[in-house]
Amino acid sequence: MYFHSLQFLFFLTATFALYWLVHRHKWARLGVLMGASVLFYSMWTPWPLLLFAGATAINHLCIKGFRRFESQAARRALLTLSIVSTLGVLCTFKYADLFRESLRVLLAPLGLEVRAEPFGLLLPVGLSFFTFQALSYVIDHYRGEIPKERTYFEHLLYLLFFPHLVAGPIVRASHLIERFDDVPSLTAEQGGQGLYRIAVGLAKKLVIADVLGSGLVDPVFATPDAYTSAECFVAAVAYSFELYFDFSAYSDIAIGTAALFGFKFEENFNRPYLATNLFEFWSRWHISLSTWLRDYLYRPLGGNRVSKPRALFNLMVVMGLGGLWHGADWRFAIWGLAHGAMECLIRVWWWVTGKPPKEGKVAMVRAGFGMLATFLVVVLTRVVFRSPTLEHAGEMYLRLMEGSMGLANVSTLVWVILAVAAVSHVTPLRLFHQAGELFVRMPVPVRAVVLVAVGLGVRHLASVETRPYVYFQF
Repeated sequence: MYFHSLQFLFFLTATFALYWLVHRHKWARLGVLMGASVLFYSMWTPWPLLLFAGATAINHLCIKGFRRFESQAARRALLTLSIVSTLGVLCTFKYADLFRESLRVLLAPLGLEVRAEPFGLLLPVGLSFFTFQALSYVIDHYRGEIPKERTYFEHLLYLLFFPHLVAGPIVRASHLIERFDDVPSLTAEQGGQGLYRIAVGLAKKLVIADVLGSGLVDPVFATPDAYTSAECFVAAVAYSFELYFDFSAYSDIAIGTAALFGFKFEENFNRPYLATNLFEFWSRWHISLSTWLRDYLYRPLGGNRVSKPRALFNLMVVMGLGGLWHGADWRFAIWGLAHGAMECLIRVWWWVTGKPPKEGKVAMVRAGFGMLATFLVVVLTRVVFRSPTLEHAGEMYLRLMEGSMGLANVSTLVWVILAVAAVSHVTPLRLFHQAGELFVRMPVPVRAVVLVAVGLGVRHLASVETRPYVYFQF
């Protein structure tokens, strides 16, 4: 069940009505959310729910052990058990075939044989997001940052809550499970803002992301040799906009949906293509993942509080693993390491020259060049991210370097949507908020008409097929 489907709109309406019918009773309203979350996920396949429930049971017992045992050794042993078991599930179902094939290639020259046939394990939808959120909850308990122990039911609902389960954002305990005891409330303004975020998400997905994907990105990346260098470059730029509007659309709908049930999720994007360097880019892009990697991997490794060489090593480890998190293919790790290497160069440059000033005309010029350079780096490295294999990525890069001109295969519709994407991305946020306030002031029937029109009409106007969200594959 996709967020941008008519089926989801009916599902959300029914869940919303039932939830607010019983909202004064904690276990009744949580039961509604659990039932809705199980039903939502079961629309794909129900069996991974058993896997999630089992993994949560182990973590829940570890959390109970943190509070029972005073011995630091025992607490560390429980934390290790939780981390190993949770990551074990992720590695088994997502990376088993990658590790098997890599080992086979490495041992083949030595005459050693490794199973050649893939394991063929089905990757549960949302497993990567489930894993990181599950780990953060256990680690926060271990650190003593969560004051109250919850029931297993609440723990499981926190992880399975349907707005964020499949593709994030990665929600911290303070924004969800710690609100379970509060009797929710929803004003007309809050409900209108939630519907507005859903409408914006639907427009981003159906009007911009899907049009760019089917209209240019997919055909060019499938056969780059059939297109000019200029067309390949435009396709690479279009992919960066497709990825942003597709993923931020999902986050918008997740934030808006959660708001309809009285929960406030943090923002997951902050106009990332306006970043003036890669560090700033990662503070604006997929914020819930970036902060997770910072808090649960980079800082525990020592962060930048260690020697300079070690700080650079920590940065490469985080970016490499962060890249590999996106998919069971070494090209994702290469993409992450490429970002890590360039961030290391930036950091070394800052160590030598100091960080550039933020005020004055020179600072504005530097910021402009930095923004352009950062965007180009993001676009060109994403060729590896988008291509199905490293060989395909190589073909795309070779085509880009040929320098052939001509843009005959870029349709007028794609140019228009690219312009809309670029303008909307640089539009001041205050205008976005003002549009939301205007939407809230509309009568309720008008809001409903607008939401349905955006969700159903634009797809037919754009004449493109409904496509799954890009991040579902991760």
